[in-house]
Amino acid sequence: MTATQKQILCVGNQPNEREEARAIAFHHRPSTRPDGVSLLWMGGYKSDMEGSKVLVLDDWAAHTGHGCTRFDYSGHGISGGAFTDGTISKWLEESLAIFNAQTSGPQVVIGSSMGGWLALLLVRAHIKSVGIENSRIKGLVLIAPAVDMTKDLMWDLFDDAAKKEMAETGLFLQPSDYGDPYEITRDLIEDGKQHLFGDDLIETGCPVHILQGIKDDAVPWQSSVDLVARLAQDDVSLTLVKDGDHRLSRDEDLALLVRTVEVMAGA
Repeated sequence: MTATQKQILCVGNQPNEREEARAIAFHHRPSTRPDGVSLLWMGGYKSDMEGSKVLVLDDWAAHTGHGCTRFDYSGHGISGGAFTDGTISKWLEESLAIFNAQTSGPQVVIGSSMGGWLALLLVRAHIKSVGIENSRIKGLVLIAPAVDMTKDLMWDLFDDAAKKEMAETGLFLQPSDYGDPYEITRDLIEDGKQHLFGDDLIETGCPVHILQGIKDDAVPWQSSVDLVARLAQDDVSLTLVKDGDHRLSRDEDLALLVRTVEVMAGA
């Protein structure tokens, strides 16, 4: 496996911002293939770029000559910033900065959980900037995409006690089956409102393949079925894994992910 290069990209610190620039850590390996197809990984909430799914994809990309870029949002992994300062706006800004500054040529974007929502937001922003006919996004692979999660999977599911705690302290600690409680801030919830897709149709201009576990206790599988209907203008595939959980990180799940990306990348 060809070693990736760990680098830092500073994001933010514009004249109208009071905060310091955020140091975003990333690994990047350029494509060595004639078609230039590369992968861009977008991780989930409280995940980092050293997880099993992204590492197996990075390894596959190294062996096939595909480029691969993976990074940590601010407050995640080894990037700078506090997790509780994070918002969808900031993490989207960082994703776009990595995409625009560190990738070239056609990209297959893989988004996991929250990264699936951010991937769709990234595509929308990219298309708005360059036009759908000039998009560099060759395809999307979404793993249990947590679209509109700050509303549908957080605020709308909070009980009165949780909402009262957030109103009084600006923070709610949500228990998690995957480790420490999730620190959900009022700023995250409020900022998320401006990024909600709601019931709107979503146009990506590229093929989309969704992988979703039926036994996912974080993102209901029905939400991925609903998402398919809202991607009505695109070529969309949905694979439901009957015994799959939210992580989809078993050996058979990872093999499915690699096969899916391989088809999307045209390898």
